[in-house]
Amino acid sequence: MTDFMSFGEIMLRLKTPGHERFFQSPSFEATFGGGEANVAVALSNYGLSAGFVTALPDNDIGASAIGELRRFGVDTTQIRRSGDRVGIYYLEAGANQRPSKVVYDRAHSSICECAPGDFDWEAIFDGAKWLHITGITPALSQSAADLSIECVQAAKKAGVIVSCDFNFRGKLWKYGKKAPEVMSELVKYVDVGIANEEDCQKSLGISVDVDVETGELDTAKYEALSEKVLELYPDMSTIAITLRESHSADRNGWSACLRTRDNGFMLSRHYEITDIVDRVGGGDSFASALIYGLNAYDDPQQSLEFAVAGSCLKHSILGDFNRVSVSEVEKLMSGDGSGRVQR
Repeated sequence: MTDFMSFGEIMLRLKTPGHERFFQSPSFEATFGGGEANVAVALSNYGLSAGFVTALPDNDIGASAIGELRRFGVDTTQIRRSGDRVGIYYLEAGANQRPSKVVYDRAHSSICECAPGDFDWEAIFDGAKWLHITGITPALSQSAADLSIECVQAAKKAGVIVSCDFNFRGKLWKYGKKAPEVMSELVKYVDVGIANEEDCQKSLGISVDVDVETGELDTAKYEALSEKVLELYPDMSTIAITLRESHSADRNGWSACLRTRDNGFMLSRHYEITDIVDRVGGGDSFASALIYGLNAYDDPQQSLEFAVAGSCLKHSILGDFNRVSVSEVEKLMSGDGSGRVQR
């Protein structure tokens, strides 16, 4: 029996060495990652009982992906073995004023070809208390979108709390539906919403007068945005919005805000992150740390601070997975960000 379930796709991640351009040298660093898998791994690292639900082909690559999840203690017993391929994404890490680039190769992956009825949700949610999903899987295909909605409906029927990172991925919405058409239906079943500065606008169609390209953020506008989201989705209890100030590929300002129906609006501490090692997975590390915080602390402000500190640390770690412990996050929360060698 697993308490925290995550549903989505784990991919093969092929990254250029260091900050090289694609094929600057004839090699890639091969690891695994993907939004929902990243959350499951981080929750397991925080000591929670976490499981991952997906579909993977019954071949060596699929087996390797499952083995990687198991290495972090993630329950993989609900993974379906079907289809012919593992999705891939290629990553070119940016530097200074050159942004990072992602190229997706996910068409016809195992999860893309799954459909409603392929998973036994009653068994998956037996004894579970939390489901995490994102706006990425519904962007893959019509059948994946239908499956995602079936998933959240089944979770609510089972009395499971649902969190959703709205994650807008413009390169993926190619099968004829626009993101708000699908996400506005899915989010009806969400208890805890998570977004960045543009997800609410592009995934849900909720407009706000914010220019996300300048790197400058007006938190008052996000206070109004968070209020508007809860007004439009009356069953949602909590909305968290990450606030990233992108000064360059190497230097970001990082903070977040949170609104709950019972406690109103709150803003986190701000971190200035310089010399970023890897920002991919930063939003997933925020989501996982927020889920942990909401379950570990009575004070939502403390939950928010844990989420921002945990995701701040992720920017120092290569790969999709956030390999940090609760004690490391709480140490940063307490104000110790000196980076001194621990002897």
